[in-house]
Amino acid sequence: MPRFNVWQGSTMAKFLNTSATNYFLEELIKEAKDRLILISPFLKLNDRMKELLADKNRLKIDVRIVYGKSELQPEEINWLRGLTYIRTSFCKNLHAKCYMNEALCIVTSLNLYEFSQVNNNEMGILIRREDDAALYKDAYEEAQRIIRISDEVRISLERVQPDTAEAGGATAPGAAQDQDGPEPGSGKLTSSKLAQKLGLRTAELLDRAVASGHLMLRDGKHGLTAKGEAAGLEHVAKSRFGPYFLWPEGFHPV
Repeated sequence: MPRFNVWQGSTMAKFLNTSATNYFLEELIKEAKDRLILISPFLKLNDRMKELLADKNRLKIDVRIVYGKSELQPEEINWLRGLTYIRTSFCKNLHAKCYMNEALCIVTSLNLYEFSQVNNNEMGILIRREDDAALYKDAYEEAQRIIRISDEVRISLERVQPDTAEAGGATAPGAAQDQDGPEPGSGKLTSSKLAQKLGLRTAELLDRAVASGHLMLRDGKHGLTAKGEAAGLEHVAKSRFGPYFLWPEGFHPV
């Protein structure tokens, strides 16, 4: 294991050379327990990176990848689309490279790109939240801003509407932004809005609904059960943005 002399008596951000940047990027991904944000203009994943991301998906870690250009092959696209807990967003004019979990942040010249990780000379800085909470907070808030201005997409470049992502709804880039949904006063909420109301992530809401028997999961897709129908859940199969679920406002999966 390389020695980088990182946390010796200082609370300042630490300089990383090429090998240190690659090392700590892997450690940052491996150590993510709650969330993982990967912001990189260029996106092409090596086998090790795919292994790490697949493990985060198995552990149901919320992963956000923001990119500006993808050079993934069709088989890689299909692989990434099968990872339920990894969401991808496209950001126009993206040049920032930032990687962070709930404890660490790396701001660097390194793209999440196979060629760069092997061939280029890179550098960066490592920020530890417990040592410099203010600097970490600044980086996190900027990462969140980039996520907000990005379009959530399926990696095939289909745009995903925030309230339909869990049901597979998507539309091509350039299509209208507004989503078919419940009429005002209908007493129904989309999945993302109900999850927000309950203080959950959408994926957590769906997991709980599966556990309670209101939804079923088959071949990676959620479907409505008889118990769900009896509770007032609706599955809207056709809309401008694909299928999605509607939930009673007072619904709470137990």
